Amino acid sequence: MSSRFRYRACDAHGHIVRGELDAEHAAELEAHLRTRGLEALHIEARPARVRVWPGAGRMPRRELIHFCFHLEQMFSAGVPILDALADFAAAPEAHAGMRAIAADLRAGIERGQPLSEAMNAHPRTFDEVFRGLLRAGEATGDLAPALRQIAADLTRADELRAQARKAAIYPLAVGAVLSIAVAVALTQVVPQVATLFRGNGATLPHSTRALIATADWLAAYGWSLPLAYAASAASIATAAARHEGFRLRLHALSLRLPLVGPIRRRLALARTASLFAMLYASGITVIDALASAARATPNLLIRTGIEAAGAHIAAGQGIANAFESTGLFPPLVTRMLKVGEQTGRLDHALGQLAYFYERDARDAIERLQASIEPALTVLMGLLMLWIALAVLCPIYDIITSLPL
Repeated sequence: MSSRFRYRACDAHGHIVRGELDAEHAAELEAHLRTRGLEALHIEARPARVRVWPGAGRMPRRELIHFCFHLEQMFSAGVPILDALADFAAAPEAHAGMRAIAADLRAGIERGQPLSEAMNAHPRTFDEVFRGLLRAGEATGDLAPALRQIAADLTRADELRAQARKAAIYPLAVGAVLSIAVAVALTQVVPQVATLFRGNGATLPHSTRALIATADWLAAYGWSLPLAYAASAASIATAAARHEGFRLRLHALSLRLPLVGPIRRRLALARTASLFAMLYASGITVIDALASAARATPNLLIRTGIEAAGAHIAAGQGIANAFESTGLFPPLVTRMLKVGEQTGRLDHALGQLAYFYERDARDAIERLQASIEPALTVLMGLLMLWIALAVLCPIYDIITSLPL
């Protein structure tokens, strides 16, 4: 039975090479290294490698960027792919899951698989576009440009997501503070004041009666709100997972939401154009590039539109006309595609389209962030003012009605 060994060896140029291999014993590993032009310096038995199951959890995007950068630098320096993967698998600063995947990829290459084929065992980490670009790089014999292109695309996507996440932090924080303040006022302050008002027997303003009714309802049924929210979220998630038509309607609704819907649409179109441009520029046919871009598009409505356009192109229709006939893409998309077809520079036109939508999405996020902060502050002030006036006005009436 073979065991796992960690080795340190020296090549003909005096460079130190580290890695791990399976062998029956240390002598067999030493002989194998010698066939690769390496002289073993140290061999150490390691515990059996834990198998990384196909479809294991998705790796963070930043770890994928680091992985691509590492391999691109290694390949540009002329380091063999096995040594590059072994070096990454042994790097202590790398993500543990990514190191295990690198070791698994190395084992697949040692079995005779190309790198893109070895990545098929990890579809949640390396999507269809990632593998397609690597296949194109393997066809040309140079993986470094493909990895550089993938890393650049992942970096842009990560920056856009970070900007959108940053824009959502303030509204969530203000909403949480506002919810806590209102909950405390309705459950602690208002019931005490309501007892005073009822004992006085005075006629209360409409705002005060509404506030007391809200506090009574919250005291009686407030416990059901988290349960109702959880049940609704679970029901929607279950229905979306089981019924593609329902999931399609949800994705379509997400693009029509006020404020955030247009931003989501711009981000989806930017991602689609960027993926299509990268795949087409690497020599992949239009139909295959569209199929890969569709599988990597998270929004089901946009994906359906891309697949429909691909079917029209396969039937002999032009690219711009195919996208226009779906009725899902803005006129700017079809105009840029038409320009790309006429000039023979479709990848350049798609790159310009992706840049436009990325820039437009960034500007929209910044405008939303700049407008939502004062709007939430005003909302919080008005809500607290309503509570204060609903409580203080009856108290003022009671005080003024007292005999001097």
